[in-house]
Amino acid sequence: QVVALDAQNIVAVSCGEAHTLALNDKGQLKQIYLRQDINKVLFMVPCFFAQFCVFDHDEFILLDLVVNEKTGQIIQYDKFYIHEVQELIDIRNDYINWVQQQAYGMDVNHGLTEVADIPVTICTYPFVFDAQAKTTLLQTDAVLQMQMAIDQAHRQNVSSLFLPVIESVNPCLILVVRRENIVGDAMEVLRKTKNIDYKKPLKVIFVGEDAVDAGGVRKEFFLLIMRELLDPKYGMFRYYEDSRLIWFSDKTFEDSDLFHLIGVICGLAIYNFTIVDLHFPLALYKKLLKKKPSLDDLKELMPDVGRSMQQLLDYPEDNVEETFCLNFTITVENFGATEVKELVLNGADTAVNKQNRQEFVDAYVDYIFNKSVASLFDAFHAGFHKVCGGKVLQLFQPNELQAMVIGNTNYDWKQLEKYFTNYHWKRKNSSDRIPILGMKSLILVIQSTGGGEEYLPVSHTCFNLLDLPKYTDKETLRSKLIQAIDHNEGFSLI
Repeated sequence: QVVALDAQNIVAVSCGEAHTLALNDKGQLKQIYLRQDINKVLFMVPCFFAQFCVFDHDEFILLDLVVNEKTGQIIQYDKFYIHEVQELIDIRNDYINWVQQQAYGMDVNHGLTEVADIPVTICTYPFVFDAQAKTTLLQTDAVLQMQMAIDQAHRQNVSSLFLPVIESVNPCLILVVRRENIVGDAMEVLRKTKNIDYKKPLKVIFVGEDAVDAGGVRKEFFLLIMRELLDPKYGMFRYYEDSRLIWFSDKTFEDSDLFHLIGVICGLAIYNFTIVDLHFPLALYKKLLKKKPSLDDLKELMPDVGRSMQQLLDYPEDNVEETFCLNFTITVENFGATEVKELVLNGADTAVNKQNRQEFVDAYVDYIFNKSVASLFDAFHAGFHKVCGGKVLQLFQPNELQAMVIGNTNYDWKQLEKYFTNYHWKRKNSSDRIPILGMKSLILVIQSTGGGEEYLPVSHTCFNLLDLPKYTDKETLRSKLIQAIDHNEGFSLI
């Protein structure tokens, strides 16, 4: 068995009822422990859904190889979550150890050092982390990078006191914007920003408003600017009515530099722990993680086209060419006219038949998600990773990254009722979605304030705090809350 695994470049197997053995690339079997000083505190995969766990040289490939014997289906990655892992270990400290091991070349799985030489970090086995745990790791990484950027700024400022040639710098990235020109103002600042400054904590100032940004102003900034940038009326993104999703438009007149800055803004939102409303398909997050989009992604973005492609693949007869009358081309709209694009060399002369129909579908998917928008996405990708790149993203699955970016709508109302009655949700949180960490991460506070019934409730979005005057009846309370919700943009000091 070891020889067979080695032939497939498999370098590690955890096995046994407790799944506690590892096979390194030298063919040596060793036990895996979370920490060497704790006896038999083990990395475990519950044995009721997997017979073995497999790694290759580049990434964990369990999802491709482990099959449920009863159903014949590949086991989904979320079945390998160990939700209690955050209770068992300090995952923040584990992540720091993992980063240090990566930096110094101490890679247990790849045989650069003996397993017994260093403690095994759980980050080496990211499949056991659920999306919430991975979000905690990304936030840990962001805090570390922010602190390093702040420390560097402080050192430079101290040096500037003694060396006049060294300019003092702000330890934060400051964006001063006007609401009526939020895109132009933000882009002007970001174009001049150095890469190191993207790692600083972001502070936003709206011209003419008194609010101090402790988080709430930043939330509203991202809400407003993403609404503007992603609006299909600007032609940078195409809106698909059937799916209500958007994708990069290959007909845009905008320079790729603008897509680079949009990627920077998306990265800044994640880096600064802010949910953004991105109506992109899962394919975006696959590509950000260097994974290939598939027919399933086409079905999500273009349901009718996706179903047609599936019908082509499922057609049982041999007369595919005569029935479907297709060749390796795609017809696209070009400012009111139609244009035929070849999917492969000499595609117009290559008919789709039963033997090459999978190749046709793959080429079609590749054109939609890759070839037609390559320069635009590459610019977006570069901007995103300039802010939010790093080893921590390697831990995420596309669905997990998507959930972290846009939040979710899995409202646990019973949990929320412990703290808050949801009349004022969107204004208090600057979003109608909740963070991936769930409602338990939102500590919502209502406090009574002075004033008469003519006063409105006041929402402090930075702190999830609601000031509620003492109204005499529920109808007045309802009326004032609705009035406050209708005026849900802008900041002032109270």
